[in-house]
Amino acid sequence: MSVPAIEVVDLHKSYGSLDVLRGVDLTVGTGEVVCVIGASGSGKSTLLRCVNLLEQPTRGTVRVGGVEVTDPDCDIDAVRRRIGMVFQGFHLFSHLNVLQNLTIAQRRVLHRPILEAEKIARQNLDRVGLADKERAYPLQLSGGQQQRAAIARSLAMQPELMLFDEPTSALDPELVGEVLAVMRSLAADGMTMMVVTHEMSFAREVADRVAFMDGGLILECGPPETLLEAPAQARTREFLHRVLTH
Repeated sequence: MSVPAIEVVDLHKSYGSLDVLRGVDLTVGTGEVVCVIGASGSGKSTLLRCVNLLEQPTRGTVRVGGVEVTDPDCDIDAVRRRIGMVFQGFHLFSHLNVLQNLTIAQRRVLHRPILEAEKIARQNLDRVGLADKERAYPLQLSGGQQQRAAIARSLAMQPELMLFDEPTSALDPELVGEVLAVMRSLAADGMTMMVVTHEMSFAREVADRVAFMDGGLILECGPPETLLEAPAQARTREFLHRVLTH
């Protein structure tokens, strides 16, 4: 039995008296795409950020590739090198051009020589359709191009899995498709992905499983054709009715 890429057990996260996560269990297998859906405030992004300890869980266990990241003795920096993360905002360095944005972490964290780092950067810019933008600065790019550059930057670190936190929510509607197309190609290449998203068509098309969160819990999780077409929980049906009819 292969070790899961991500294993979350009884995860809790509280901010004072506010319980954001209330006992979440979720496993993501190697090569699997799991989309997490739910209303704003349901705990989706907090769950994602707990996977690489950007948020410190209050209680529970998170393992990445069999390594318990919630163990106080865990070398979290070593684990994070295996994880790519893409946020709502693009977080590109505005004073660096696209190529420099893709090489800086390779050189400082992985200590790659500049020529190797640039070669890997260019391979990944080509992968996301930005081969002609390596000398451009972030503010010269559209939002969709900036997000694709951010994805390429994560890929340049050659991660084992990718975490996406609503990667299209800051984009104009006409730019969403180009980012989702890159994510589709990553899924087709076998990349392990955990995606917090409001894009139901993407979840239906690309996810192996969809998890619906509400009130800090995963209420149900299953194949998209089951969860999105015939959900078992009334709360899931209510949520889907609302988002799919708007």
